[in-house]
Amino acid sequence: MPMSFDSIFTHRCVGSDKIPEGPRSGFQRDFDRLIFSSAFRRLQNKTQVFPLPGTAFVHNRLTHSLEVASVGRSLGKMIGEEISKRYRGSNDEAYEFYRYELANVVAAACLAHDIGNPAFGHSGEKAISAYFVDNEQSPVGGQPLRSFFNAREWKDLTSFEGNANAIRVLTQSYKGRFTGGFGLTYTTIASILKYPCESVSTDKAFKHRKKYGFFQAEKEIIVQVAEACGMIREQDDPVIFCRHPFVYLVEAADDICYSIVDMEDAHRLGILSTDTVMSAFKEVLDKTRQDGEGEGRTFEHYRKLEDANEGIAFLRARVINQLVQECSRVFLENQETILAGTFNNTLIDHLQTRTGALNTVQALSRARIYQHDTVLQIELAGYNLMSELLALLVPALLKSEPAHREEIILKLFPFHLTGFREAEGGYAKVLLALDYLSGMTDEYATEIYRRLKGISTPVHG
Repeated sequence: MPMSFDSIFTHRCVGSDKIPEGPRSGFQRDFDRLIFSSAFRRLQNKTQVFPLPGTAFVHNRLTHSLEVASVGRSLGKMIGEEISKRYRGSNDEAYEFYRYELANVVAAACLAHDIGNPAFGHSGEKAISAYFVDNEQSPVGGQPLRSFFNAREWKDLTSFEGNANAIRVLTQSYKGRFTGGFGLTYTTIASILKYPCESVSTDKAFKHRKKYGFFQAEKEIIVQVAEACGMIREQDDPVIFCRHPFVYLVEAADDICYSIVDMEDAHRLGILSTDTVMSAFKEVLDKTRQDGEGEGRTFEHYRKLEDANEGIAFLRARVINQLVQECSRVFLENQETILAGTFNNTLIDHLQTRTGALNTVQALSRARIYQHDTVLQIELAGYNLMSELLALLVPALLKSEPAHREEIILKLFPFHLTGFREAEGGYAKVLLALDYLSGMTDEYATEIYRRLKGISTPVHG
């Protein structure tokens, strides 16, 4: 059976059976808890694309997440108002949720979408995966590394996924902390779950299985979330669900922001010329303009701006607004297949296939931005650094009798992660090591690496 808009949301929270009361709804509390969390603050020193810091202010993971939340709130508001109309006078709870709360859910999910990404962006993810692949037969305490894990646990580690790690960060009950992690609503968690399947069931032919969305350690809570939010179960073992409809809005907000804002950053850094970026943005506006709409005052106003950065920022705002409008239209036009779990696409990809609006933006991003020397250098540095830290941490955790040097390394773990001493099995221990590593900022990871390798020593000021 297809999902229904009136049964895909719940006020239930992770780690609690109580329904939040008071002037703030549970969905508003989700947003507030994320904003004030240390995990979210640490995103300010995690690379988005370009190295940090620099003389030009470019986006980091935190500013990116805030902008995605802003765009997501707009998408949630627009879609929510349309859906709420069908429930006016017939279903007060659904009407209230879509009219006033969907925007809060999408904004909160957008804030959290990158919270599980390790330092140095995607190179950090790749470094973690590569460590386990490359060291499969390396001896640890007299036995090969691979022997500490079963097949599904090994698949999680050899294809480490920041999306799955976000779910872990948000839901884990760490030592000395509250039960249920952040205590977010099931609805917000479901809205982040882009890939609702296990690592052993990934299949790039399907958008919702292109990657995986949760580790074995979080499978039980994800099944609870999915069932409570009315998600369609495709398969029991391994677990596969169809996407929750709100995921498409969170994903679209992210896609819109990174594709357009990366262009703006590249312009500020002098990688792309003003005319190049202007032409690419104009193509988006021209190809997504509805019949009967004129160019209006957009470029008339743009030409009056003498500051090049201000001019590109103005066009960026117009392009994002236009893409938000178009993605909302795509969602509403395809709501039946989205609810049925058969919409095998993203909102942006669907729009791009139909209009080709992002042809130039995507081509420039691939050739001129993601292959730029500074981007490649930070990726390589991050890859090497994360690999070295794993080589120090993982054997120390898995050995039944760590050497003196390894005991010192283990004492560096924060209190809430020292549960590795009681954790049963190599998988549980290693996940705590990955919690430690993925929580590091670029700067902190670099400093810890230098200290553990003896390149620098701590200094008290």
